Amino acid sequence: MQASFSDLGYTSKKKLTRRDRFLAQLEAMTPWAALVAAITPFYPAGKGPGRPPIGLERMLRMYVAQQCFGLSDEGIEDALYDSQAIRRFVGMDFTREAAPDATTLLKFRRLLEDHGLTGVIFETINDHLARQGLLLREGTIVDATLIAAPPSTKNRDRARDPDMHQAKKSKQWHFGMKAHIGVDADSGLVHTLVTTPANVHDVTQAHALLHGQERYAAGDAGYQGVAQREENRNTSVQWDVAMRPGRRRQLDRCTEAGRLLDAFERIKARARAKVEHPFHVIKNLFRHRKTRYRGLGKNTAQLQTLFGLANLVMAGWRLRARDTLTAF
Repeated sequence: MQASFSDLGYTSKKKLTRRDRFLAQLEAMTPWAALVAAITPFYPAGKGPGRPPIGLERMLRMYVAQQCFGLSDEGIEDALYDSQAIRRFVGMDFTREAAPDATTLLKFRRLLEDHGLTGVIFETINDHLARQGLLLREGTIVDATLIAAPPSTKNRDRARDPDMHQAKKSKQWHFGMKAHIGVDADSGLVHTLVTTPANVHDVTQAHALLHGQERYAAGDAGYQGVAQREENRNTSVQWDVAMRPGRRRQLDRCTEAGRLLDAFERIKARARAKVEHPFHVIKNLFRHRKTRYRGLGKNTAQLQTLFGLANLVMAGWRLRARDTLTAF
């Protein structure tokens, strides 16, 4: 493909922006061939009369860019015209073709949702990372986060989303859903995702966050009593759960036993901190702090893609840190 003058000028610029570096890392980490192969059986072949469909990899790249930058269907269409970095990532050349419009991306997203392909994307990414030795199976850390949903009733049904619910946290009420995740204790990569309304207690989903091969699991104080629950009694997993905050505040740190218990809790908290990294990527880097769609199913499908992409981002950080240490 012959480069345009704008492409040549963009390539020759001296400064790489954060968006450039982020997209370059995502380009290198994503198993494009495996993802395309998994989606191809469900993608229109374009036989017969009519306009042929846009290439699958191009639509997939546009969808990935949309999720990573927290854009609407119309927003990512505009971004292709506004951002040379996103345009190069998607592979668009405006001297030869026009950008896919928002309706085309909407149909592609619905294709992924209808055939459960966002779960396939999540599993394909994890399989790719496991083959690189980045996803181990010895331990799991579990946690959950609230994702807000619009509480307004100013809509066609004049009602809030029936799949969402309200829950109280830190003396404040929140309306929305929960994303429960199980992450690898070594790498911090997400291997399991479960979504529920916000009022479902964390401990009730702990068993669903285990992949079955771990020897131990850890969680915060919200998982107190998890080992005694009926669904966990027949497993050999050793649970390590944080002490309740009220009980920890009552520790007598003037005694050696109190200081040791408090130090042990700090060590456990540092180990559990890895489970917060995916939430940081989803909420701060991808800017996904509120549900975008109505219904638990559509939002679960989006979260499967987001956590899969978050795994790629965190794996890139891990590999870059390892290469830095090797260089020294």
